[in-house]
Amino acid sequence: MNETILEERMPAAEVHEETTEIQRIEQWRAEELERAGFSPAHAAKLAARHDVDLHRAVELVQQGCPADLAFKILV
Repeated sequence: MNETILEERMPAAEVHEETTEIQRIEQWRAEELERAGFSPAHAAKLAARHDVDLHRAVELVQQGCPADLAFKILV
């Protein structure tokens, strides 16, 4: 029975790789949001929210919405 449980678990290397991939994606999202005009703090918070559409966030600022207001709209 214990063997079955161990086989179903993801190997530690895969868990680490997945976490690293998520971190890389969030870092890239934060950089894109900062580039669009969001503060580093707001960019980091938005980047970690996978329910926030990156393209919509950038569009809001590009269309003239102040970044602080865009942040409030998105969260």
